Amino acid sequence: MSVNRTVLPTTLYTAEQCRVLDRTAIERVGIPGFRLMQRAGQAVWAVIGQRWPELERVTIVCGAGNNGGDGLVVAGLAWQAGIHVQLVVVGERFPERLHGEALEAWQWLSGFGVKAQTWHSGIEFSGELLVDALLGIGLSGSVRGEMASVIAQINRGTVPVLAVDIPSGLCADTGAVLGTAVRAGLTLTFIALKQGLLTHEGVDCVGELLFDGLLLPDEVFEEVPVSAFRTDTEDLRELLPPRPGSAHKGRYGHLLIVGGDLGMGGAALMAAQAALRSGAGLVTLATREEHRLAAITRAPEVMCHAVEDAEDLEPLIARADVIVAGPGLGQQLWGRTLLQAVLDSGKPLLLDADALNLLAQEAVSAPACEWVLTPHPGEAARLLETDVADIQGNRFEQVRELQNRYGGTVVLKGAGTLSCDGDVIHLCSDGNPGMATAGMGDVLSGVIGALLAQRLTPLDAARIGVMVHARAADRCARRLGARGLLATDLLNTLPLAMNEQEKND
Repeated sequence: MSVNRTVLPTTLYTAEQCRVLDRTAIERVGIPGFRLMQRAGQAVWAVIGQRWPELERVTIVCGAGNNGGDGLVVAGLAWQAGIHVQLVVVGERFPERLHGEALEAWQWLSGFGVKAQTWHSGIEFSGELLVDALLGIGLSGSVRGEMASVIAQINRGTVPVLAVDIPSGLCADTGAVLGTAVRAGLTLTFIALKQGLLTHEGVDCVGELLFDGLLLPDEVFEEVPVSAFRTDTEDLRELLPPRPGSAHKGRYGHLLIVGGDLGMGGAALMAAQAALRSGAGLVTLATREEHRLAAITRAPEVMCHAVEDAEDLEPLIARADVIVAGPGLGQQLWGRTLLQAVLDSGKPLLLDADALNLLAQEAVSAPACEWVLTPHPGEAARLLETDVADIQGNRFEQVRELQNRYGGTVVLKGAGTLSCDGDVIHLCSDGNPGMATAGMGDVLSGVIGALLAQRLTPLDAARIGVMVHARAADRCARRLGARGLLATDLLNTLPLAMNEQEKND
């Protein structure tokens, strides 16, 4: 099949939605189920030929479901190509447990003389590549017993692992590892992009992610709702077109950053610098007097004002179009007083860090206004009065709950950051582990605040800001490596990421 498998769709689906798509293709479009299985196997074999052209021996490990059926097709294609195939099946009386398309695949393979070995604890995998075709998207409970032992052996190995459709043991809906899961170097997923591949623990298991739609016609997708959307470069191009030659700073908004209690002045300053690097026309920083000289020295473009109480803040609020509150704000009287003034202003808001903690404590009275909240999992847990494990266990469900409880647009940060306005969820598939460091959230607040000031809607500002922030970090990681990345490293790469549509890279 001649397809570009490196281009990922922007639509994301749950496991049940994927099953409906599969049934629609078979029952309404008339594509035989085994034909789809053959296409999946051919897609996997094409990737193997591209990535491992000198391959001589391959190990294919199959379960008894349709995921295993895909693996059986791959085994047949490898055998036809003259590759030595070690086919390992899991469970006694394997053929008797097959049904439907997987049974057809077994019957098709049986004509080639490929011998299957039943997995046991002493077996050794002999291939230069291992193909994981154990468990598919239908998995619901934890992986246990023999299947868990097989996955453990795969993960102990040193050869590359290619996962068929989804790494075995990974939840297709949440990205949670269900007891144990294969850690693949490459995953080729089919028909629709499963949302769990791109968030939570999914990013640790998937490796490089490729996609093949198996040539399904558009009509298959017409009546199946989308679960979420993945933000990509086309969204950036649409929402942030090149600026006209007549541009002036007044057209791109005045953003006020409120934060930086004693000992925490850097957080608010980083947000202010990030806002300027993200295209805000004017940025004012309201902080403690003790931080003003350092702020002016480091960022003379920022209009820095010392504020001691709400009265000092009021004229700054009056001049601002958008307000970001929370970076370094603290939870003492100073921070609470300033936050309440911000909340009473009626201006478009972004709340982060200690502003969220004060909101969770009900230390301030929240207005009925349109705002953007940007919690990390710990802050989200406090806002929902639960724990981090519950938040991470189903990030899609929890971001909806946050939005339902607090309104506005909610950004749930983490691997596969989610943005939700109550109607739709957007996921960011960019980013890297180097972003797990102090100050990254402050920079993100500045980026989203700048986009709000440039008159993007709250949801668009959130999802584009998250993507630009992640891509700036990815640029830094490619140059410096992920370990030791600093939040301030992003400041010089933000314009490159923000102007990506003009650079065409």
